[in-house]
Amino acid sequence: MKLDFDAVIIGAGAAGLHCAGMAGQRGLRVLLIDHAQKLAEKIRISGGGRCNFTNRYTEPSNFVSANPDFCRSALARYTPQDFIALLQQHRIAWHEKHKGQLFCDDSSDDIITMLARECDQGRVTRWQPCAVEAVRSTDGGYELDTARGTVRCAQLVIATGGLSIPKIGATDFGYRLARQFGHKVKETRPALVPLTFDAAAWAPFVALAGLSLPVTVQTGSGKARGEFHEDLLFTHRGLSGPAILQISSFWQPGSPLCVDLAPGVHLAASLLQAKTDSRRKLVNELAELIPRRLADAWLAPAPELAERTLPEQRDRDLTQLAQRLQAWALTPNGTEGYRKAEVTAGGVDTRELSSQTMESRRVAGLYFIGEVVDVTGWLGGYNFQWAWASAAACARAMTTAPATSAHAA
Repeated sequence: MKLDFDAVIIGAGAAGLHCAGMAGQRGLRVLLIDHAQKLAEKIRISGGGRCNFTNRYTEPSNFVSANPDFCRSALARYTPQDFIALLQQHRIAWHEKHKGQLFCDDSSDDIITMLARECDQGRVTRWQPCAVEAVRSTDGGYELDTARGTVRCAQLVIATGGLSIPKIGATDFGYRLARQFGHKVKETRPALVPLTFDAAAWAPFVALAGLSLPVTVQTGSGKARGEFHEDLLFTHRGLSGPAILQISSFWQPGSPLCVDLAPGVHLAASLLQAKTDSRRKLVNELAELIPRRLADAWLAPAPELAERTLPEQRDRDLTQLAQRLQAWALTPNGTEGYRKAEVTAGGVDTRELSSQTMESRRVAGLYFIGEVVDVTGWLGGYNFQWAWASAAACARAMTTAPATSAHAA
């Protein structure tokens, strides 16, 4: 049996749920389909189970894309305050952490329940789990073969996310469908992900696994340059922590990182000053400026230097030591991959989408929202805000009448 809907949304994650609820409440007949057993599992596991659902200070500059201006329109028309107002309607308590990051007081489940209720208020039909086996364009819309039968719709929304965390159901469905309808897809890669290093080169730092410290890290140049002031975490295979997750969205294979392990400190001046009024060993003095474990590991290749007292040190050696610590150049050999990546960078080329509506410029009535699009936010709630904003732009643009032509941006 064929059922007719104004819109079918494939993907019941953050963007898909929000879009479905808003469109349904505008009077559209909406079907929301997802192949996964559990609803919005990526929301559930985010923010340590409390969902960092937005960032109060969201700006277009907090996003990475081949087309950096694309996200401006949607973000301006659906702001963090708009989503906060929705939480307040549902009486969901939340709190702010550092740098504008907002979290639920209780559980990520509060967000999922809220979005499901919004869908219920919009009389959205939800099929889950339900696989989509084929999609075809027809006169005036689309026809989908699903595990629950064939359905027709005037408008089709792809909200299937990226490749990150395959164990909870991530697939390349959205990219394959985009290509099926003639869209270009910017090369995808793991983002907000730990970085790894050659095992032999990393051996001196394996013992530091678990050590965390504030750093400044940078990579790239020009418009592709990234720089962050966050905590870094040593792991057995490389580096993680907020600083590394952030910089991973800018890092390109083969490119070096530059890490300042003592930000805000003039390390050379401090060591030279200490030389004039201290007789302590260098390793002990250095441990006053950086974590002791790091000082020990850093000086381990030169034990004779570590054991000399400060007055015995040459000024040149102290200056060079400080320079290496404050401009540590190292080149990752890869990342921990999609299994540990929080998001996927790259995606559907935004130059073929309307920035106002998220509709395809190639095919009428076809929309792409959320992570499947080539818009990647920084760590700290920005990716969820893009999900809400792109979903809202799409929901407001769709109509109850069959789509007849693509909207211009």
